[in-house]
Amino acid sequence: MRAFLFALLLVVPACSPQAAEPTPASTVTTPSVHPVSGLEVLPLTITPIGQDRPHAFRVEMARSPQEQARGLMFRTEMGADEGMLFPYAQPHILSFWMKNTVLSLDLIFIGEDHRIVNIAANATPYSEASIRSTAPAVAVLELNGGRAKELGIVPGSKVDW
Repeated sequence: MRAFLFALLLVVPACSPQAAEPTPASTVTTPSVHPVSGLEVLPLTITPIGQDRPHAFRVEMARSPQEQARGLMFRTEMGADEGMLFPYAQPHILSFWMKNTVLSLDLIFIGEDHRIVNIAANATPYSEASIRSTAPAVAVLELNGGRAKELGIVPGSKVDW
């Protein structure tokens, strides 16, 4: 039995992904980190209704409750094609506010099918008013205020990340 287990230990690593031929360095992508927030930055695209070409963004991923609570508070600038995504495990009615948020933002609520449920455009900086999704959502994308209108992004547009 001991000899069988030893032989098995020799065979299993040869079948594991670590034993596979190494991937060339040129095909390995290292996630980037935002210089201000320290959050992982990923690509995200939005395809407006009636358009074939998606618009590309680079978004900071606010995954943990602490990252989500901080969000874009106190930030004084954000690039035109940058944003922050707040993903959630289960769809539910989401509620946000702009407390301590300097920038005017478009809050884009995204449903389980990755289509936009509703957009709260040009949210007022520093406001403590509740901004809610009109249906269950699995994520909120924050962009610079007015950016959704500028790009023709409306409810029903497709979001991929």
